[in-house]
Amino acid sequence: MKNSDPRLHDLSEFTPQHITFRNEIREFALKELTDDSYEIDKNETFPREKIRMMARRGWLGIPFPKEYGGLGLDTTSYIIAVEEVGRVCASTGITFCAHISLGCYPIYSSGNEDQKSRYLPPLLRGEKLGSFGLTEPNAGSDAAATETTARLEGDRYIINGTKRFITSGSTAGTLVITATEDKSLGVHGISAFIIDSDTEGFKPVKDEEKLGLKGSVTSELIFVDCAVPKTNLLGKPKQGFKIFMETLDGGRISIGALALGIAQGALDFLVDYVEHHKLKKRQWVQKTIADIATEIFAARHLVYHAARLKDQGKPVTLSGAMAKLFASEVSMRATRKAIQITGCEGLVKKFPLERFLRDTKLNEIGEGTSEIQRIVISRQILGR
Repeated sequence: MKNSDPRLHDLSEFTPQHITFRNEIREFALKELTDDSYEIDKNETFPREKIRMMARRGWLGIPFPKEYGGLGLDTTSYIIAVEEVGRVCASTGITFCAHISLGCYPIYSSGNEDQKSRYLPPLLRGEKLGSFGLTEPNAGSDAAATETTARLEGDRYIINGTKRFITSGSTAGTLVITATEDKSLGVHGISAFIIDSDTEGFKPVKDEEKLGLKGSVTSELIFVDCAVPKTNLLGKPKQGFKIFMETLDGGRISIGALALGIAQGALDFLVDYVEHHKLKKRQWVQKTIADIATEIFAARHLVYHAARLKDQGKPVTLSGAMAKLFASEVSMRATRKAIQITGCEGLVKKFPLERFLRDTKLNEIGEGTSEIQRIVISRQILGR
């Protein structure tokens, strides 16, 4: 698979270093993921070895300082990597996103020095995977409905409850989870905690069977009198809502990049198909490709604009929500239109389009649904 047009990937804001890094990631993705992506999906195989290969290159710590074992690169470099991996294998891509944006970032942004020194190096070296537990059976978009509880007893918190639809939940070595200390306070009673996967009272109970992203693990987790040291409280007591909102702001940029990668992969395949089947001169094909390419290019600007704002230390609530909303919906349209042109061939599993369509649906749901993104955007513009 080649790029449908390499010029669409070179934004004017990219530095030569960004382009060199992108080419390195792209070469890896095309060489190591293209052939195996079909089997990963077909057999629902967690891409453990692919993640290890990325870890050996330092990519599980791309945007974090070298002092903790990271590469010390910027958010833009990380988003480049997400797009390029997602373009070939979204199951590997979302595992990568969950590790960096959800598992590692809240520890880096809200952890104290002891927590960062203890937890980040093994995570950034890829010795452990990171995960983030927010969603529950009765609490998804409505975080105030969180039912998992945390009760302080001496020098430890006792956690009880259930988390559901947690990416890499059963494969992670370190998790950041939320629990309420006082349900009557709603979101203002929620705290965040770092959990080691071998903590007594913590147990993954099942992994979900899903429409897409079949190589990614999505788990249900239970906590039964799970005793967590008080030193593993992340940030201040009852400040968990602020921590996970900041985490989701950045996570939405990465989900936008994943959606962008899938859309680009669909366009790349479609262009190859059109050339092979000599459809280039058909006007309706030209129109469809023009529409897909234009929307992808617009989505790419939104996603990388949000990444640059994050690199500058500026708020990304609005830009991240816009990038995630637009890129995820563009990706759905791109994969659907590509299948419409390829017809029945687009539906067979030996070609990637049907997988792209199944995989990209999650992007309209994870990190907040499209409906939630519209609420976030409108509140940023109109106020609450």
